[in-house]
Amino acid sequence: MSEKKLAANEGIKTRSNYLRGTIEEGLADLSTGSMSEDDQQLLKFHGTYQQDDRDLRQNRRKHKLEKAFSFMIRIRVPGGVATPQQWLETDRMATQFANGTIKLTTRQAFQFHGIIKTNLKRTIAEINQAAMDTIAACGDVNRNVMCNPNPHLSSVHAEVLKVSQQISDHLTPATRAYHEIWLDGEKVETSEEDFEPIYGKTYLPRKFKITIAVPPSNDVDIFANCLSFIAIVEEGKLVGFNVAVGGGMGMTHGDEKTYPRTADVIGFCAVDQVNDVAEKVVLVQRDYGDRTERKHARLKYTVDDRGADWFLAELNTYLGYELGSVRDYAFEDNGDRYGWVEGGNGKHHLTLFIQGGRVLDTPQYPMRTGLREIAKIHDGDFRLTANQNLMIANVSSEKRSEIEKLLEQYGMKDSHEKSGLRLNSMACVALPTCGLSLAEAERYLPDLIDELEEVLEESGLRHDAITVRMTGCPNGCARPYISEIGFVGRSPGCYNVYLGGGFAGQRLSKLYRENFPGNEIKDLLAPIIRRYAKERNEGERFGDFCIRSGYVSATEQGKDFHKNIKAEARA
Repeated sequence: MSEKKLAANEGIKTRSNYLRGTIEEGLADLSTGSMSEDDQQLLKFHGTYQQDDRDLRQNRRKHKLEKAFSFMIRIRVPGGVATPQQWLETDRMATQFANGTIKLTTRQAFQFHGIIKTNLKRTIAEINQAAMDTIAACGDVNRNVMCNPNPHLSSVHAEVLKVSQQISDHLTPATRAYHEIWLDGEKVETSEEDFEPIYGKTYLPRKFKITIAVPPSNDVDIFANCLSFIAIVEEGKLVGFNVAVGGGMGMTHGDEKTYPRTADVIGFCAVDQVNDVAEKVVLVQRDYGDRTERKHARLKYTVDDRGADWFLAELNTYLGYELGSVRDYAFEDNGDRYGWVEGGNGKHHLTLFIQGGRVLDTPQYPMRTGLREIAKIHDGDFRLTANQNLMIANVSSEKRSEIEKLLEQYGMKDSHEKSGLRLNSMACVALPTCGLSLAEAERYLPDLIDELEEVLEESGLRHDAITVRMTGCPNGCARPYISEIGFVGRSPGCYNVYLGGGFAGQRLSKLYRENFPGNEIKDLLAPIIRRYAKERNEGERFGDFCIRSGYVSATEQGKDFHKNIKAEARA
């Protein structure tokens, strides 16, 4: 029996000379705004995707013009922490090179959209000059390491943040290609190849995502990621981390061999073992992940196919020692804590709600200008949350009154005075720039929430927290499959509707309606929301109620995700 053929991307990586490809030649070609197909794949490792404005496609095709190509750049922000100066530089570049907005991602990174090819190198160079980078923000490598910004455990969080940054540094690709191409680094003339001590010449089979959480907050959604570390705190001291593997959100419509999966918690490691554990988990995936079928190449399939027990045994072999037994922990939610919170050492933290993570100015709400003015006087830092919101952190008592005046001036003082549903919402970018999107997300979810808020108001649920997430395609960038209400684009204007996810991100939701018209979602969900208001038990969350009441079944792992309970919406 012949071996299965490797996926095409494996050949692209092999031929790329450690991610160089012909990127430099492509950037110099001014006859087109695009790059070659192979280089488009390699550019992801450098932190950028080629896109085009899909709103303009038809008109440009009519006039026989090439697509309106541009590039998305993703800036790594390990742990989500940026200085005020970095915020100001990001804001400047958004105006100078991008479309005038900053996107705060669901993985605590900055994104620019609308960068044209002739500005691509300069933008990446200036990002690096601001002491940030884009390398490994995308591609078949470990990406931005997330860490929850928990002001209630600030002393422990400082340690955990340091760990997240150490993991990020340790797993950053070693290739010189990034510096050569974008930063005019010296090209070393040698007969020896670059050497990737962790990834090897073909890197990982697919992308790899790591998070760190400090219970009781699961705001980084540890169960939705390849590898996660759950901080264990005893008597106020960080003693180590539980290790979770095999989570992931992406799937493909109509292909039941693809599915989202929640991670398995397999063991415990000490603080000084974290880098080693992270590296060895990556190595197991590097060596055993599926390189023949990219839809089956994530770590979640390696764990699901071979079993969590097998993975733990293999990991222990790679480590040369055994992980300890899982320690007790408990998560309560996966949302953000809005408004001012008093931290230690006289510091204050303010979390602002950012609709869809999009920082921009409108005539009614000049938020981007307001944040720019705050950054000019802020003496702490900014923290991007995994829910696309922004924390103005470590504010001194002297600066708090000044910041509060600016919040008032620019209409941000009451940014979190929203419904519980809106405050727990997320959406991916989707149209017009994402080439994979089948339906709207970021541009549509706010309007849908407007409609659902009418039902919430009449049901007395305005302030009840319910998680809702929308993506334009099944890749699940906004993690809809673990929200209590999830919408996944299936076709223009239509969505798969999911119900029953766990409020703390601990359980997958279940398909409730398939390819359902967006303009009928309010009528679909209104009876369920009204019934929830009347029949819920004390403290019962919406997702739990949907299961108890039979709208969907309790969700199983992996392949059982596609099982659909065809419950009729109750009148």
